[in-house]
Formats: sequence, structure tokens, C-alpha cells
Amino acid sequence: MRKWQCVLVLVNLLAISIGLGSPVQADGRRVMCLDGTWQIAEGSMDRMPSQFGHHVPVPGLVDMAQPAFADVGDEKESGKHRQAFWYRRTFELDGPIPAVATLKIHKAKYGTQVFLNGRLVGEHLPCFTPALLDVTDHLQGDGQTNELVVRVGATREALPKSYPRGYDNEKVRYIPGIYDSVELILSGTPHIVRVQTVPNIEKQTVRVVAVLANSGEQINARLKCRVREASTGKVVGTAEAEPVVLAAGQEESVEVEISIADCRLWSPEDPFLYRLEATTGADTLPIRFGMRSFRFDPKTKQALLNGKPYPLRGTNVCIFRFFEDSVRKDLPWREDWVRRLHRVFRDMHWNSARYCIGFPPEKWYDIADEEGLLIQDEFPIWYMGQWPEELKSEQLAKEYTAWMQERWNHPCVVIWDAQNETFTEETGKAIQAVRGLDLSNRPWENGWAEPQSPTDCVESHPYLFIRDWAGGPPFRMSEMSSLSPVPLLQPPQKKLAVPIIVNEYAWLWLNRKGEPTTVTQEVYRNQLGESSTTRQRRELWAKYLAAQTEFWRAHRQCAGVLHFVSLSFSRRGDLPRPEGGATADHWLDVARLQWEPHFERYVRDAFAPVGLMLDFWAEDLVATERRTIPVVVVNDRQTSWQGTVNLRILQGTDTVVEQSQSCQVDPVGRAEVTFEVVTPDKPGEYQMVAELVATGVEPVRSWRDFVVLTVEQKEARDGIALGKPVTASSCINDDRGDFSAEFAVDGNRRTRWSSEFSDPQWIAVDLGKPQMISRVELTWQGAYGKAYAIQISQDGKAWTDIFTTDNSDGGVDEIRFDPIETRWIRLNGTERDHAWGYSLFEMKVFR
Repeated sequence: MRKWQCVLVLVNLLAISIGLGSPVQADGRRVMCLDGTWQIAEGSMDRMPSQFGHHVPVPGLVDMAQPAFADVGDEKESGKHRQAFWYRRTFELDGPIPAVATLKIHKAKYGTQVFLNGRLVGEHLPCFTPALLDVTDHLQGDGQTNELVVRVGATREALPKSYPRGYDNEKVRYIPGIYDSVELILSGTPHIVRVQTVPNIEKQTVRVVAVLANSGEQINARLKCRVREASTGKVVGTAEAEPVVLAAGQEESVEVEISIADCRLWSPEDPFLYRLEATTGADTLPIRFGMRSFRFDPKTKQALLNGKPYPLRGTNVCIFRFFEDSVRKDLPWREDWVRRLHRVFRDMHWNSARYCIGFPPEKWYDIADEEGLLIQDEFPIWYMGQWPEELKSEQLAKEYTAWMQERWNHPCVVIWDAQNETFTEETGKAIQAVRGLDLSNRPWENGWAEPQSPTDCVESHPYLFIRDWAGGPPFRMSEMSSLSPVPLLQPPQKKLAVPIIVNEYAWLWLNRKGEPTTVTQEVYRNQLGESSTTRQRRELWAKYLAAQTEFWRAHRQCAGVLHFVSLSFSRRGDLPRPEGGATADHWLDVARLQWEPHFERYVRDAFAPVGLMLDFWAEDLVATERRTIPVVVVNDRQTSWQGTVNLRILQGTDTVVEQSQSCQVDPVGRAEVTFEVVTPDKPGEYQMVAELVATGVEPVRSWRDFVVLTVEQKEARDGIALGKPVTASSCINDDRGDFSAEFAVDGNRRTRWSSEFSDPQWIAVDLGKPQMISRVELTWQGAYGKAYAIQISQDGKAWTDIFTTDNSDGGVDEIRFDPIETRWIRLNGTERDHAWGYSLFEMKVFR
């Protein structure tokens, strides 16, 4: 299939009167598409090359040129070859030059300078918003040949530091190019500069706000509008604005309100579109829009689509990362591939996506409108704590304005996302400067900076397995049982209590070969050992990602859950960052859009509209143990759900336990059913699976792996202090957190005990009766004891040292001694290594 190609479009309203009493007086607007094969050359910033010996597709990137250029996108090497790339093409314009001719370069990087017929037209430095350049005085008509030359910087260094450059901590190659379409827009005057459609679903009207301009003599301008169903062409509403007098060079805003007959709302389930035809007689602008509203409810902290609660389930697309992927080729510019991609997303039960740290070509938004996907549209800013002092809110406000004007008619775009994971005040200032421009009042998201309104949202990135990478004690899924269902936020994000979207989580990436990435090698080493297979890693990734998805959905404490990431790069993981890939997607074959099967099997169910969470997180149980197993069912639909919840325990393919209960869940509701089970008496590996079954839909399942142990096996692994009574000299339990003594013997490496910040301090465990012990294992948090003693007691009053040290270095201390009988055992700290307290994740005692 060919990539999309725009064609010469003639909007001739002489042939189709808009039905308001008189025909249009001129041809209206012509849009000449300049996409296709361009010539290209490399060179300096200040001198146009004399020869163009290469060719390249537009839209596309410079690494697609033939013959290929050396080191494209490698910013260390590229500067040795060139400062800029120069694009060239010719075209002919039939007939005379119209009153208005605008060249639109939808998106190009890094910085754009345009020449037409040997004369400088102007430049546009922003990389993520359209260049709109008046070429009326530079154009040649009547069939003469026009030469168009566009210069783009070869690297980000071509841009001043006062402009956003699209920095991404995980990218290696920053490939320049005209990566979106180029158009020549021709019209008479008065002409339409832009239009904003503002749906009102309660009144079943659309407000049309248009900016008209006059490039000729003073004139009376009148805006006439007609709304059609996009799919059928049926006219469903018309309106006409009061005339305005426009002097030469004057712009004026006019508006009308149009009632829509038999109004049909847009949603992911029914992405119904309308087409507005707005005309001045001399210029006509067609605009597609959808009748929909979207906001967050500050009270319930939920998203509302068309006035009703609508939980977001979705994914992330990192298009700029995919730009540097070795298999990318022309895929982002092929309409058939992009459409299939969005349909695959919908088949995964996703109703939303974040276009993350980069904007895709504009056609993607058209397709999201048509296929029904809500978009959190993220401006390409990611500086974390390293904000460039040259980049100010004033420049951001200019680019945010152009961004909003380009997208505000898309029903798919529901959240303006100002930045990603960055601490700054500049984005907040820019938001406040521009938010009133969007008359639909879409909410904003502001990364790690402060939310700017109670109607906005914040995003949370609860990467639980980041602890493995950061050198902390490995995260275990058993810790999910004590995890707060309210996602963690950065301190500035807490300034307003706004709804939360979890749109990054897990930290379990594998590249497409199934190898750990540079940030997940330690995760898989801790979880599966040194010799794990590709199949084991892929299955673990899918099951753990599915389980965490279920957790965040089931507790209903966030407005949306968006997995990270469904389109990115795939690089080797055995290299240091950034050369070694950090994140990766789940494709086996990107071109064919073939998912890795484990991901599709487990994660698809985790995002089902009626989904479930098996609220069981233990990694092992004792044989013949009686347990209560909750199963949470969530219903994201606007209708109630009724069906059966099955619970089974499997050993291999054999079912050893099976129970069923009926269940009913209200619209956008939550229900819980519980099962009383006795674990098998045979030690070994098992699976527990909860299943939803209802008439007419495929079953949905939630899976957990666990091991059945004997009492002796359990003690040999976890020790005999687990869950026993514990006391301490002091503990912290205040606004700094809860660090009570029992957390040192709860088996959960996510919780810990911390003493007050002084010496000496102690923590003691009552084993319940005298027992023989021979080993103690201490897992310290960063604040550890340098000097301490291990002591025993028969009565909890008189203590005897059995081990002492004055040079502990933290981490994990394993202390062995000759077997000795005791009922009480105590850690007695006498000197801290830090200014803080003694802090233990776990204190284990073994026979």
C-alpha cells in the first residue's frame, strides 16, 4: 500500500450552493499538496547548495534519502558533514496568482527557512507546530515553474536554546527532516484564517468561531456555514453570521451557532463525525468535528465523556523514539499501517492513548477521530530537573497557541499535556497564558510541575520495579497487597487535589528479541535468576503488567490507566544508556503489527471493559492452608453487567480447586466477591485464575502464579520471626510516614521500621516460645547501623550478646553463630552510619 498522499483539492461552491439564498461568488479554496519526492542536499546554514544529488520523500526523515547521507541523526558525527539539509522541488500553478497564497509546512525539524523562486520568504524555528508563510508575492502563476527550497537544521544545535528541541533522555538519534505534509493554500479574499468548533451537547448545537482577514480593498464579509454528516453528506444544520466590514489588512473574529438535527455524539464506541463547510464566498474551509464533551469531575476524580463517567484505558505512543528504530522505514506515513495500528489498539480494549514526548504526523489525529481513540496530546518537553534557563514561558505560550489552533477541532484530543516529567514553573505560566483560547475548556496536564486548575489532571508513574534498577531490595509482587491504591505523585503535583492518570508503570521492558533492556537486566536477574529464557521473561512481563493494570483499575482511585509503551524503539540492552535501549514495545513484527503472544493474551484481558482483579498476591501458601480470596469486578460500561465469576486452582492443566458465584455490577461500578478455599496438600507450582463469564462475550481472566510449601519449607525460607510480636525502643509514625516496628517482620520489602534519629536504639522479636536459632539476616534500608549487637533473652528483660560488629556497611547482613536456644532476639544498635535512624526492611531469624 502507498503512504498517504494529499492531492489537489478544489472546493468549488459554484457547483454546490450552500443553500442560504445565493451561490458562492468564487472558486473558494484550493489546497495544492506538495508531498512526494523532493531533491535534497547537505551543506551549511547560510549558503544554498548548487547541486541537489539526492532525493527524499516528503513527509519523511532525512535518513530515508537516496543515496544515503552519512551519520544522519548522530549529533556527534553529523556536524562533521553538514550544518543543514536543503530540500528542493518545483511545481506549476495554473491560472493567475490568487489574492492569498499560504505555504503550510505542517511540521519540520530543526528550524525551517523557506525560499521561493530564489527569494527568502521567511523562517519558522519551532519544530512541532506548523510553519504558515505568506508566499503571495513570491509565487509565479499561469503555468510557470516555481522553485521551492526549504532549509532545515541538521541537528538540534541549529535551534537557539530558547526554543523547545524535543530532548529525550532515552533517545540516541535526532533525525531531522520535513516529517509532515507540505501544502500550498490558495484562496480569494476575504479569507478564513482559522476556525474553532465548540460543541454544546446539551443544546445540540455547535458554536463556530472564525477569524476572517482581508488582503484586498475594504469589503463587507459574511460567514456562511453548513454542517453535514461526514459519512453520508446529509445536511443537518446551516447558519449565517452578521456581516462585518473589513478594511485592507484587517482581521476580525465572527461567530455563529448552528443547531444540529438528530445530533449524534462522538465517542470511542461510536466515533461519529460531522463536516463543517465555512465560506466567505471567496474562501471555503472544510472542518471535521465531533459532538462531544470531556472533562474531569473534581469531586469524584473521574473523567466524564459526554457528561457520563468514562474510565480511561489505554496506551502510550513514543513516535519520536520509533523514528530512530531500525525497522521504522516509511511506516509512520502509511495511512493503511497507521489505521491498522489504531484498530489493533482498539482491539486491545484501549479507548485512549498518550502521544508521548512527540507529536506524530497530523494524519494520525484524523485517524484517531475516525477510529475512536481519546488522545492525551503531550508537547515534546522532557527535562526532569535540568530545565534550560533560556527557555521561557513566553516562547512556550507562542508554541502552545499554534499547537492548540492546529488540534482544537479534533474530537480525539481531550487533554492538553504541557510536558513530561519535568520540574519547572515555566510550563504552568504558559498554560495560564493560553488556556482561555480553547473554548471547549479541555483539561491540562503539567507533568511533574503544579497543576494549574482544579479541573485539570496529573499523571502518576508508579514504577514499582525501578527499585531493582536503583539498587534497592528487589520488588516482589507479594508487596502489592500492602500498596496504597492511591498512586504516588511528585510534591508539586499535590498542590491541587485533582484526578490522577496512571500512564506509566511496571518497569519491566524487554526488547523485541525478548532480552532485558539496559534498565531491566537487574529486574529479571532478581525475579528469574541468571539463566532465564526468553519465554520465561516474556511471560513474566505480560503477567506482571496485567496484574498491575488490574490493581490500578480495580481500586478506582485514578481516572485512567495507560500502559507504557505500545510503540517505541527496540535496541540492545547490554549497552549503557542511552546507546542501550531503556524502554521497548511489545511487537514481534512491527510492520505486520503482530503482538508478542503473551502480552496479547494476558494484557488484553486486563483492559477489558468489564474486567477483574484476583486480589491474591502471595507468592506461596502453606499446604492445606485455608484462605479467603477476594475477586474485584469493575464495569466501565454505561450498562449494568451480570454474569458468573469462576475461581480455579490449576496444577499444570489439571484443575484441583473450582468454585463459582454469580455477580452483578452497576454501570461504571465495582463489586467484590469472595471465595473460601483450602490450598492443595501437595507441594509444588500452581496457578490461580479468576474468570468472568457472561452471555455473548468472551471470558476475561486474571492469573496468579504461586507455590505450595510445607511448613518446614516455609520456615527454611522466611525464618521463624515472620509475623511474630515485636517491640522497639522507638519508631517513626507521623507526617514522615508510618515506620512501625512490625514492618521489620512482615515479609514485605516495601515496608520498613525506622527508629528516631539517635543512639542507642533497639528492636526485639518475641518468638513465642524458646527455640533453637543459628542465623539472623538483616536487610537494611539506606540508613543502617554501623555498630550493633545481636542479643538473646529468655524473658525479654535480661539480654546476652551473641554477635557484635562495629563496621557494618549496610545492605544485607547475614549473621551466623552456633545454635543456641532463646525466646527473644534483639538487634541493639549503638552507632548509626548516617544522621537518620536505624532502618530495617526485614529482620529474619532462622533455626
